[in-house]
Amino acid sequence: MERKRVVTSLLICEGKILLLKRSQRVATMKGWWRGVSGYLEEDELPYDRALKEIREEVNLGPDEVELVRGGEIIESPDVAGKDVIWVVHPFLFRVKSPGKIRLDWEHDECVWVLPADLESYRTVPRLADALKKLL
Repeated sequence: MERKRVVTSLLICEGKILLLKRSQRVATMKGWWRGVSGYLEEDELPYDRALKEIREEVNLGPDEVELVRGGEIIESPDVAGKDVIWVVHPFLFRVKSPGKIRLDWEHDECVWVLPADLESYRTVPRLADALKKLL
């Protein structure tokens, strides 16, 4: 079974979590909601990749976010039934400048939601588990 390493960063501001809706131009999970995520390169540190993805996906630099905490690794089988286990490194970042957020092509829209309202959205697998471990 193949293991793919990724980071997922949940961004928080005034008690709400930023969810990003995946666009129709991405390869998988079109229309699903998630945090800021990306694949880890072979020798890359998860924290470094998290900052890169935040810059790429929502246009916030390292001075515009503050690490609250990193969580325990979460493993999840692929929802499409592929022979893959996703190894997720979760992070929680506080956003200092939410007005500066600009989405890249991977996302159609974003919403700020209370953690209790996460279940109202079709999220990528285990996102709620990651959030619980981070809060």
